Amino acid sequence: MIVGLKGKIEHKEPSFVHVDVNGVVYEVFISLQTFSAIGNDEVKLYTSHIIREDAQLLYGFLEISEKKLFERLIKINGVGPKVAMAICSTYTPAQFAVVINNKDMNGVKKVPGIGPKSAGRILVELSGFDVELVSSQNEEVSQAFSQASEALESLGFKKDKISKALAKCSADDTASLVKEGLKLLQTI
Repeated sequence: MIVGLKGKIEHKEPSFVHVDVNGVVYEVFISLQTFSAIGNDEVKLYTSHIIREDAQLLYGFLEISEKKLFERLIKINGVGPKVAMAICSTYTPAQFAVVINNKDMNGVKKVPGIGPKSAGRILVELSGFDVELVSSQNEEVSQAFSQASEALESLGFKKDKISKALAKCSADDTASLVKEGLKLLQTI
């Protein structure tokens, strides 16, 4: 089982990278979150090695929390690696934890390839997993999301709208999240 790779990036596209590890080049499928975070030189990826009848596939992640989310998602009936990667590409683990916590059905349906039945199944299966995601995520970032959520809630916004707005935010500190969230909540 290959659980990680460290090497030089040979080729990079939004859905995969070719990583040269001491002369052996591996094709690793990545999320858009990972694609935007990696450079063009050296990379260290946590990987999930999936062996099928017709292929051996590697899925790579910069953060261990994203790998945990992916591996938990593919255990759900009807959710394969492609749908799990679509979720990882749409949301960071912290953002998806907010979606799970708020049982935001529309937030899950926003992911390409997920309909109402799958969204409901994912929310039921992942009930309580948001705590594990947040704890494995960088403590400061997850704390910033919860503080921003509380601040926006104290201003009178509803939890489901707050989670939708914060899921779209790119900041990772409380003040910036509140500012971005307010701008988005005014348009919702």
